[in-house]
Amino acid sequence: MLLVTFVQSIAQVSHNVLSSRMPWDILLIFFVLGVIVPWRGRAKLQHLLAKPRVEPAERLSLYRSTIAFQWVATAVAAWRAWAHGFTLTQLGLAVPRRLALLIMTVLGAALIVTLQWLNLRRMGRSGVPVRRPLKALAERILPQSTRELIPFLALSVTAGLCEEFLYRGFAMAVLSRAGLPVGVVILLSSVIFGLAHLYQGRAGFVSTMVLGIFFGASRSALGSLVPAMVWHMGLDLVAGIAGPRYLVHRQVVTEQLG
Repeated sequence: MLLVTFVQSIAQVSHNVLSSRMPWDILLIFFVLGVIVPWRGRAKLQHLLAKPRVEPAERLSLYRSTIAFQWVATAVAAWRAWAHGFTLTQLGLAVPRRLALLIMTVLGAALIVTLQWLNLRRMGRSGVPVRRPLKALAERILPQSTRELIPFLALSVTAGLCEEFLYRGFAMAVLSRAGLPVGVVILLSSVIFGLAHLYQGRAGFVSTMVLGIFFGASRSALGSLVPAMVWHMGLDLVAGIAGPRYLVHRQVVTEQLG
């Protein structure tokens, strides 16, 4: 049923794109988000996984290049959105009902951060070893020292701001202007968001897509990207702090004791 809905959505998008004559620069940005970004992420991860050990300098270089790429992509998307007349409200950058939005942002962040921390701790403390691909991923891209943690925190903030603008701000605004229903807009933007994290494998793609649906629904319901931006930052910050502690160091100790 979900597959049929997705295929129908793609067909509707194609029809709307052709009928609305979506500008070539907007299409190019979607091509980068849906094809180039997934390819780039997968190629980088394969390069890192091929190595027996990733040096700190390589992780720092990865963080710097990702930060730079995301800000450049965001700047280009914002520039073209402004050129085509998208408003701050359409892009989710308005802040309506500030007090209510602040309360939702704080409560949601507290809940999401807590659940993320507990989930990572559960995975690290369970008797079942962390799946090898996840452990290998954590060892290679998550910070292993305080020196690496600081730039990773900068990366987390960048991801929260830039990815939410690109996938929930820009992409949803463009798809909405193409005349698609809200549900389809949320689904398609979430699929593109999931593809950007395909380097994490199929499970990573699915979980990220589901997370994207949640963030997209909040952006639509609240009329702002701000809560999703803060929640996204919180998820990544906890991953950088608790991930190495529970998925890498604890696994090493367990293997040594075993």
